[in-house]
Amino acid sequence: MANSKSSPALKDELDIVIPTIRNLDFLEMWRPFFQPYHLIIVQDGDPSKIINVPEGFDYELYNRNDINKILGPKASCISFKDSACRCFGYMVSKKKYIFTIDDDCFVAKDPTGKEINALEQHIKNLLSPSTPFFFNTLYDPYREGADFVRGYPFSLREGAPTAVSHGLWLNIPDYDAPTQLVKPRERNTRYVDAVMTIPKGTLFPMCGMNLAFDRELIGPAMYFGLMGDGQPIGRYDDMWAGWCTKVICDHLGLGIKTGLPYIWHSKASNPFVNLKKEYKGIYWQEELIPFFQSATLSKDANTVQKCYLELSKQVKAKLGKVDDYFNKLADAMVTWIEAWDELNPSTGASTGVPNGTAK
Repeated sequence: MANSKSSPALKDELDIVIPTIRNLDFLEMWRPFFQPYHLIIVQDGDPSKIINVPEGFDYELYNRNDINKILGPKASCISFKDSACRCFGYMVSKKKYIFTIDDDCFVAKDPTGKEINALEQHIKNLLSPSTPFFFNTLYDPYREGADFVRGYPFSLREGAPTAVSHGLWLNIPDYDAPTQLVKPRERNTRYVDAVMTIPKGTLFPMCGMNLAFDRELIGPAMYFGLMGDGQPIGRYDDMWAGWCTKVICDHLGLGIKTGLPYIWHSKASNPFVNLKKEYKGIYWQEELIPFFQSATLSKDANTVQKCYLELSKQVKAKLGKVDDYFNKLADAMVTWIEAWDELNPSTGASTGVPNGTAK
């Protein structure tokens, strides 16, 4: 990879998307790593509030008025008063790759004390293949100093294209409200120097605060749902996107990696507020997971958009009876794809991998 000081990797091919309600002072810490890149800031909450961005960053900022103006009636699919609004940034980006980070995530240090360039590691993850069809016990075989172990089929060593790189957190772990309440002082100090591919057929909880993905491969599936203001649920935006994305990646033969890089998650959100947001989700999740585990897509679903629209029909048919919210969500999934295709007309027929790799 090119020397990050002379020529940062993917400088003209990657956007950094940040949802926020506050001044972005946290960017000062990230300046050495983020300044060469273009930022898309999605301002949540009151659009009349002025958000200050440190000088020297190349950015565009969208508030709710901008979202309404750009999407018109279709703006109804973008959440309000919830960090799920970040997915608007994915939609308006014109780059191949997206890195998204929360404004309470700071630069972490590895066990030697060296500051971790999270973005650089995400790029390494995305630019090397994944191994979703057969697990390698030395984890990522494409990392320096590792390889495929004895017994790994040679026919699978080319791997699959990597669609998503899911990073982790030191300090405040990404716990749900009940776990926060019983472990209020728990901090994650374990730095595990590993990247692994999540096997095909296995779901995972995708956290959106330290996440990168190939927008051309999987972008239309990265819809963070209907959350926050006027909705009965919150804090499941990234989870929903992760479950939909995993089912579609499995169908299209794409890989998802998790592990490095770490960021420093600086503050815990209020567990009582979180419980109020999550309560129905914790209950509904017991129906949602079996739904996604058994979801299948047709051979005709050979683009991400087609996969996503098929999934939306299944959401309405099977989850609509759990709660009427899922009928609304299924409709919003369709609206999201329509809005995506309006803003990204060239990707409609070509997103995803060649037809032959769909199962």
